[in-house]
Amino acid sequence: MLSALDLLTANDTPGQHAPSYYAATASRTTAHPPLEGPRSCSVCVVGGGYTGLSAALHLAERGLDVILLEANRIGWGASGRNGGQVGSGQRVEQTVLEERHGKSHARLLWDLAEESKALVRRLIARHQIDCDYTPGILHADHRKSFVEESRDYVEHLRLVYGYQDIRFVDGEEIGNQVGSPRYYGGSLDMGAGHLHPLNFALGLGQAAEAAGAKLFEETRVTGIEGKGAARITVRTERGEVRADHLILACNGYLGRLDRETAAHVMPINNFIVATEPFSEDQAKRIIPNNVAVADSKFVINYFRLSADRRLLFGGGENYGYHFPEDIKSFVRSPMLEIFPQLEDVAIDYGWGGTLAITPKRMPYFARLAPNMLTATGYSGHGVAMATLGGQILAEAVAGTSGRFDVFEKLDIPAFPGGDKLRFPLLVLAMTWFSLRDRLGI
Repeated sequence: MLSALDLLTANDTPGQHAPSYYAATASRTTAHPPLEGPRSCSVCVVGGGYTGLSAALHLAERGLDVILLEANRIGWGASGRNGGQVGSGQRVEQTVLEERHGKSHARLLWDLAEESKALVRRLIARHQIDCDYTPGILHADHRKSFVEESRDYVEHLRLVYGYQDIRFVDGEEIGNQVGSPRYYGGSLDMGAGHLHPLNFALGLGQAAEAAGAKLFEETRVTGIEGKGAARITVRTERGEVRADHLILACNGYLGRLDRETAAHVMPINNFIVATEPFSEDQAKRIIPNNVAVADSKFVINYFRLSADRRLLFGGGENYGYHFPEDIKSFVRSPMLEIFPQLEDVAIDYGWGGTLAITPKRMPYFARLAPNMLTATGYSGHGVAMATLGGQILAEAVAGTSGRFDVFEKLDIPAFPGGDKLRFPLLVLAMTWFSLRDRLGI
């Protein structure tokens, strides 16, 4: 039963990063102690991913006394395991947001998304984070019928939003952008990019600590008391924190720590493999211009080259919360569908992770109490947006809530049945989306 499944331990060894390519090539290790005994602070942040680390950094820079609690290691969750794509816009296309929320609100969301990319680049430069940031994301259409939609959407972004860093890619050029016979066109966004996600998270952690935030690892939160009171008590396995403000930044690993937040997000698993390194010539035959790629499938394939010229490929369908026994074989199948020429290539790493989606595929920002905030559910678009989310949470704690309100006003609905029916809904959704890919609808 899902109610008995603990996603913090179901698929991973507690206290250790997943056996990923990212962990094997991490630029630094962390050695933050577990929390012992009682502590007090201005702001307690729960979760050591992009949202929590960014919030801690920006709060500490404002002079607030910050304690961050991470159940495992800094960057342990989706922030340290993802595809590393720093995408433009929101998870949902601007045309859809215009229909849902009106053009003025959609414009605010676009501007915030642009700021999220700029923030990532600024943090990398300011704190000298070695995370291999590289420009470019190619959105590849796996069906001919999608190509004209891509052309129209590119023109919409250029004409309505003034975004000139994206251009249409036709059927002839797509073969020069990615060495696969499976794509018919798409768009190339050079204002987006890709990076080593764990190194970026570790760099944020180092910056937060240097700014004065106190980071504690292997410190699992077991309960929250005083929601709505003047001070909140956050209980852990070996201590407690009393804080004026609490930020929940747990994303897919929230569990039922806060049932209100849990009702609005659904954890889903994703899987990535890393091949053996390629020669420079081999790498150029796969992705000649070293951009990241995301395709148009509902169960999306996404891939890019690492700094040492491995193919990092994410894909595969999972209908539950336990990882496959052999992730390498599990992801090899969709990888070979896209790149049949890699049949004899060795896979050196395979790993999984859990992210969070919302019913509308837009992030869930909420004020759970006057002094308790959450931001979660980035729906696979979290590298930049979660980083900005942390900064926005820090602003809201400090009394400036304008940007927080832009997201809170999206009014993200809860899943039917709250957190109790998320598992059967996940199975139904994944079955349906997989069927749509196979039928081409």
